[in-house]
Amino acid sequence: MDAQRLLSEVARLPMRESCSLSVEKCVYERLAYPARNGGLERAFIEWAQADARIAAFCKVSETRHDFVRLRYVKADGLPAFYSLDFLARDRNGAAYLVETKATEQVNAPNVQRKLKAALTWCERVNNLPENHRQATWRYVLLAENVFHDWRDKQASLAELLAFARVRAHADFTKQNDLLSGLPTT
Repeated sequence: MDAQRLLSEVARLPMRESCSLSVEKCVYERLAYPARNGGLERAFIEWAQADARIAAFCKVSETRHDFVRLRYVKADGLPAFYSLDFLARDRNGAAYLVETKATEQVNAPNVQRKLKAALTWCERVNNLPENHRQATWRYVLLAENVFHDWRDKQASLAELLAFARVRAHADFTKQNDLLSGLPTT
């Protein structure tokens, strides 16, 4: 994503009213979801709008928010761009890059490559001095089954995002150093 760009730079998002929802926690009055197979994205918009712990959110438009995309290398070795599904901010100030996925797609090679690109972006931005960023960014790869499970149990979306954020892999070299000092039997 480019530095210091605002979603509001895109004044209007064209959409069909029949495939959009009225929202108040966004810079836009309405947010669109895909007409075909857009149930998870529609449900995310509804839950984000209803959750008092979500301060703001937006469905990213692949065509209009072209500055909100990440570069990655696909499994076939070709470079590509990745547009996130949502940006969200909770009442505590945490910011989230959110990708919603059908459960069976979460482990697909290109989804995992996009995950690595998003984690790298978050790490780079979070390493900037605080006066150069407005929040601590986190990435969430949200599987449909997890989404519905938490929603059905009356949890808050903010709690789910905080729980489901992808964490960078721990540095196991330090653990290996500790283990190498243990006596063998």
